[in-house]
Amino acid sequence: MNLPEEFLARMRDELGDDASFEAFVASYDRSPLKGIRLSTAKLTPDEYEHTAEILTGSHNRVPWTSCGYYSENETSGKDPYYHAGIYYPQEPSAMLPAEVLAARPGEIILDLCAAPGGKACRIGEDLKGKGLLVANEINAERSKALNRNIERTGITNCIILNESPENIASKLPVFFDKILIDAPCSGEGMFRRDPRAVTSWKEYGPASICKVQREILDQAVLMLKSGGDIVYSTCTFARVEDEDMIKGFLEEHVDFEIVPHREIDGVTHNDDGSMRIWPHLAEGDGHFCVHLRHKGDKSGSAYDLTPVPSSGSVNIKIKIAMMRYMSELLTADAYDELMRLCDERFVVQGAGLYLVPVDLRLFNGLKMIKSGLFLGEVKTTKTERVFTMSNSLPLALNSNMIREDSLISLERDSDMLIRYLKGETITIDMSGYPQLRRKGVVVIAVDGHPLGLGKIDNGTVKNMYPKAWRLV
Repeated sequence: MNLPEEFLARMRDELGDDASFEAFVASYDRSPLKGIRLSTAKLTPDEYEHTAEILTGSHNRVPWTSCGYYSENETSGKDPYYHAGIYYPQEPSAMLPAEVLAARPGEIILDLCAAPGGKACRIGEDLKGKGLLVANEINAERSKALNRNIERTGITNCIILNESPENIASKLPVFFDKILIDAPCSGEGMFRRDPRAVTSWKEYGPASICKVQREILDQAVLMLKSGGDIVYSTCTFARVEDEDMIKGFLEEHVDFEIVPHREIDGVTHNDDGSMRIWPHLAEGDGHFCVHLRHKGDKSGSAYDLTPVPSSGSVNIKIKIAMMRYMSELLTADAYDELMRLCDERFVVQGAGLYLVPVDLRLFNGLKMIKSGLFLGEVKTTKTERVFTMSNSLPLALNSNMIREDSLISLERDSDMLIRYLKGETITIDMSGYPQLRRKGVVVIAVDGHPLGLGKIDNGTVKNMYPKAWRLV
């Protein structure tokens, strides 16, 4: 690979010896590694190995994460398991930061530079529906991909923002328990995967991005609770963006320290406690990661996060219309749980109905892309209110929450399933589904994992899969 001379000269100096430098340069001539991260929300650890073998042709684990596997196959957005949120294609090195962050249920966490969403999805899965994930992306176009990936994963307690760090810090000071900063960087770890990264590096270089990185770090400090954690990462090898950036940060913010982590195969630990994945020493494109902690005592929240459900007679009637619809789709236990959640978190925004994780008034003045779980919409006719379920909702359900007469589960390699994902009408042999209702809305699933909706009429299933999600 033709690498920039300035980059090569710098790396020769930083690596120190000829053998390391030559091995590093040679790594750029190897094919980029592929990886998948399995959903900890949709699979149990006992299911990882079997699912990984189906998807990758092996069960070769990524050593620095609990749910990542190297892939020998070309896993893509065409696989039904991908559409069901069972896995996320991710470069293996990029799996490290969310593992280091180690989100726990009940925590309030910010992913400050979140698109396209691989790390945010892992954080959301680790929260297990408890606490709050705020996923922010300053680029409006990239925030669309972030939203889709959060929906596909079935995360219900997520707010997505399209904001600058400064605006978030001004509205939500001392708000978060943990903050992930996968910072914009010069992208030297992406050279062998994307030639455009080399072109961008030649045009801008590491020095141009350092000011932005430091500003992001300084804003994160303002949003963090006492005793909270910041995980900072990049996919570059430039010390000025990595070790030197953190050194300068700690010199100014003396109330922070680096948290060392245990030895992990493939991860190089620096003397200061930061970590690197080198492409010539590990199976990954390369990453820098450091865990920072505020030295103060841990504190509770100064904010009242309790959601404020919509009230008033009109909104109550809207909720009744929605629950009437859901009673025909959900099992009794799942219906009762939805009723409980609606009593606490049901919010009407225009025609849209949502289950929100917190009081949305906290985010007044910030541009919200997503405000919790989108349940669907209600349209009012002359005689009634008609609820239309969102396609996001099935992805947040397990098949055991759906009534048997409302579930069509197809095998991953089924031609019928591919036709469904392409937006086609499909025909079901009703003798194979004796419990299935003859008419009405049903959930289509792959191997028991919900995918989307259809409307059945005596075996003919009209496709309700969103056009923007379909296979082409």
